[in-house]
Amino acid sequence: MSKVNTSGKQIRWVNCVFLLGTLLLALTVVPAFIWMKGLDWFQVGLFLGLFICTGLSITLGYHRLFSHRAFQASWPVRFLTLVFGAGAFENSAYSWAADHRRHHKHVDHDEDPYDATKGLFHSHIGWILFKTQDDTPLDIVKDLQKDKLVMWQHNHYLAISIFAGFLLPAILGGIWNGWEGAIGGFLVGGLARVVSVQHFTFFINSLCHYIGQQPYSTKCTARDSAIMALFTFGEGYHNFHHTFQHDYRNGLKPWQFDPTKWTIWMLSKVGMAKSLRRVPQERILLAEITEQHRLLAEKISLKSAKLSEPIQTRLQAAQARLQEAFSQWEKMEAEYGKALEKKLAASREKLAELRWAKLAFQKAIQDWRESYRLALDYFATQSTAA
Repeated sequence: MSKVNTSGKQIRWVNCVFLLGTLLLALTVVPAFIWMKGLDWFQVGLFLGLFICTGLSITLGYHRLFSHRAFQASWPVRFLTLVFGAGAFENSAYSWAADHRRHHKHVDHDEDPYDATKGLFHSHIGWILFKTQDDTPLDIVKDLQKDKLVMWQHNHYLAISIFAGFLLPAILGGIWNGWEGAIGGFLVGGLARVVSVQHFTFFINSLCHYIGQQPYSTKCTARDSAIMALFTFGEGYHNFHHTFQHDYRNGLKPWQFDPTKWTIWMLSKVGMAKSLRRVPQERILLAEITEQHRLLAEKISLKSAKLSEPIQTRLQAAQARLQEAFSQWEKMEAEYGKALEKKLAASREKLAELRWAKLAFQKAIQDWRESYRLALDYFATQSTAA
């Protein structure tokens, strides 16, 4: 791939021509075709069908399956996500996973390929158009080299992507309505759909680090956004994902929109996915409470927000008990896991200890929440009095 220096950056000419060219055609030729020939239900269905297939192949396949190993899948699932994932024209799963693992390893630092601190343009598309660092070393995805399907897709990526991305919708359109249908299938189900899927995927790297809340951690810029989840197949709950990256879920709460999670769960019910990785609820609760405690401590540190000594003492004691209870639960969980692996007779005893530790942790959470509510009520009273 030829590149030249421009203001200290190297232009990735192939990427620029493809990404900017398809965007320009999608904004000009596609509307012109629809204006002249109209848009029938088949073209709409083709667009939506391939949008879902390619979009889910990125979030379910490239992201949660291959990059994070959040679950295991049968060969048909792996094959289909690799074929339709290629149809999104976002590189092979092998290379995509390498960049993504590097992102998690160095998030918000120079080594992060799509570092959000370098600006919205850079994290959205600039990092693809311009080379600003060395290519990601592929030893970060050595495990994927053992997957024959992954390596097959990597070695034949261009042919697979052209077929799944452009030829397939054109063929289906041609079967439906001859040459006119083939052109419509290529433009609507191919070109417009590729551009849409790409930029919705890019939103995960860009807007999901700018829009929303940080309920689990403020260690990086990733945020949870219900709005972004609607555009990214559930990937909008990005703060949770960066805090617990190996969990197969992004939208943790039952009401949170995460069709990727739902699809993985349904695949597990029909025997096509297994070993779904979940972070224990105790760790998630501790992360949420720790963040709430940090925010409260920030408020207390302000000169205008003084907490009464009895409430502050109680809150600090509750936080200490919570940490101690969690440490005990974590220890019991590890001991029970070892006993279970070795099939020791003592595993029943360890299970009883683990249950006791879990109850103690739940009691500590309740005590902390009561102390937290007292602190919030105190601040509310002080504000009213003022």
